[in-house]
Amino acid sequence: MKAATTGTGTAAADGAGSRERRRFRPSLGATLVTVIGLALAIGLGTWQLERLQWKTDLVARIASRIAEPPVPLPARIDDASAWEFRPVTLSGHFLNDREILLIARPHQGRVGYELLVPFQRADGAGILLVNRGFIPMDLRDPASRPAGQVKGEVSVKGIVRLPQQPGLFQPGNGTPQPGTAWMRADPPAMAAALSLDRVAPVLVEMLPGQTFGPPDAGLTGAPPGALAGIEPRVDLPNNHLQYALTWYGLAVTLAGIYVLSQRKRADTGTDGPSDDRISGA
Repeated sequence: MKAATTGTGTAAADGAGSRERRRFRPSLGATLVTVIGLALAIGLGTWQLERLQWKTDLVARIASRIAEPPVPLPARIDDASAWEFRPVTLSGHFLNDREILLIARPHQGRVGYELLVPFQRADGAGILLVNRGFIPMDLRDPASRPAGQVKGEVSVKGIVRLPQQPGLFQPGNGTPQPGTAWMRADPPAMAAALSLDRVAPVLVEMLPGQTFGPPDAGLTGAPPGALAGIEPRVDLPNNHLQYALTWYGLAVTLAGIYVLSQRKRADTGTDGPSDDRISGA
């Protein structure tokens, strides 16, 4: 009986020692690193939530602008950003011999270009680049699409767009040669390449279903083979909720790793110097 009691006492002592060795005894260094990491991850997650609200409001404002009735684009544009995504009307004629090819995203499974055509305004306000829409690569040559060479005085409806700034990994335009495609719209550079004066700093994306010719011409829709224009589009990705959840998830993961790693230190007997542990741990 005495031996059994001794064995039982030893087992109990071992169990108590095991529990003691598995105490949470965090080191000062690990705690400081974890606190900094948590503050960073939680701060970035909260910032992404704020960006989410800002982007949601921005998309709503843009949608409201696009839905407005078209108005004549003024001859002088003092604040270009105030006109972005606004529907406008223009009168004048296309300079078809100065058209510009712009590298485009694939459209309905076909690769090709968007066609920018300088538009001489009838109000004497100079020239504005009009994006007439997508053309496949096999229609790159203007001679292959004669119906698209709209001549004479026309009225055009479109959406005002500002030129997009180059992305971090987006190739630049360089110095395109005549007839070569551009990577992005750049009105000043394009005007210089085409020897055009007084080119507006904005673009107009022509809307589908245009009427070409004077109002009394009775010609509705695009002629066969003409460019069909561009549906209103807003290229504003809104992934901020996903980013916020990612940062908050990293914060939770970091906290879990911190707790488990500091319990493991004590369990393996690697507590380290007493001055490396938080007081009282």
